[in-house]
Amino acid sequence: MKFLKKILKWVIIIFGLLIITLYLTDTDYLLKAVRTIYFKGYTTAYLEDYKEFDNAVIENNMPQPWPNHKDYNTVEATETLKEIHKQNGTIAYVIIKNDSIWYESYYDGFDENAKSNSFSMAKSYVSALLGKAIMDGYIKNLDQPVCDFIPEFCEGKDDKAKKMTVGDLSSMASGTNWDERYYSPFSITTRAYFDDDLDKVMLGLDVVREPGTSYKYASGDTQMLAMVLERATGKKLYDYLTESFWKPLNSENATLWQVDSEDHDMVKAYCCIASNAKDFARMGKLYKDYGKRNGQQLLDSSFIAKSIKPRFPESPEYGYGWWLKKMNGKSFFMMRGHLGQYVIVEPNDNVIIVRLGHSKGPGDAIATFTPDITTYIEEAYTMLNKTE
Repeated sequence: MKFLKKILKWVIIIFGLLIITLYLTDTDYLLKAVRTIYFKGYTTAYLEDYKEFDNAVIENNMPQPWPNHKDYNTVEATETLKEIHKQNGTIAYVIIKNDSIWYESYYDGFDENAKSNSFSMAKSYVSALLGKAIMDGYIKNLDQPVCDFIPEFCEGKDDKAKKMTVGDLSSMASGTNWDERYYSPFSITTRAYFDDDLDKVMLGLDVVREPGTSYKYASGDTQMLAMVLERATGKKLYDYLTESFWKPLNSENATLWQVDSEDHDMVKAYCCIASNAKDFARMGKLYKDYGKRNGQQLLDSSFIAKSIKPRFPESPEYGYGWWLKKMNGKSFFMMRGHLGQYVIVEPNDNVIIVRLGHSKGPGDAIATFTPDITTYIEEAYTMLNKTE
């Protein structure tokens, strides 16, 4: 018994020293990571982890359901599609044709209204809010310097920081030293996910490359853009999303946007809007329709046109907040998120494909087009062609 008490005493001492060390080294965010993710058996963020964090509510207003297409669910999913849904843990797969629900299916206990984490699909919303802030006159244009809004970021830094623009943030061309690693507990991406003061994390970045000269995927760019937008508009970003898009798009459900903490109340702008497939699809439709909704111009059409074209010829996969992919003679733009969250739009065919799920499949690469995307597109068109 004395031996057990001695062991327990040393366990408590070691555990206490570990916690003290985490606080002294400013890595105490790992305590939240262990509590919310690792102790639950996950090695990275997961679809329903929003339940473990503080969230801001984004209310809806006058919900308007998508109409069903005349051929609604008349075509069965292909065998290839069924297999990839099973392998990758799909929870929702929706095909929208001519602004009507042509096909929808849900899995793993999720239904059409079930919330799941959007992850980086949120970046497209934040970029849209930049366009809205320019349209509303809060920001001059894409070339306005970030330091006009966050002057303390430039203090003590060289001229590269002063050259960084809001457009650089939207197009992933900030030149900062952000390190995009999801599975390392010590990366800044992991810190940002669990830290309770995101502004402090962003202000600690350095500009190490010439801004506006090349693309490098960095979630920190979107997070810093959120800081710009809140300071420019004087509004919380979740309120600006509510009034600018969520309500005007007649979303069927209220949604949630994770915040770093109740005290600091900054959204995790690079990720973490929790909603459902058909409400996520509304932003894809808005861009397909060049900003018009019910006869109202919610977003400037020229901003959208610029957003869905590559900024840099050597990086044709990215515009301003949207991914771009040419395939089989078609041009797609898309919202993309960790673990395979997609809203894929082909405007010429008036087709929107939404896939949500637990995995991208083998590789699960960051900032590249994984093979699953091709499959979701090809199988959707195989199904659509059966009724034409």
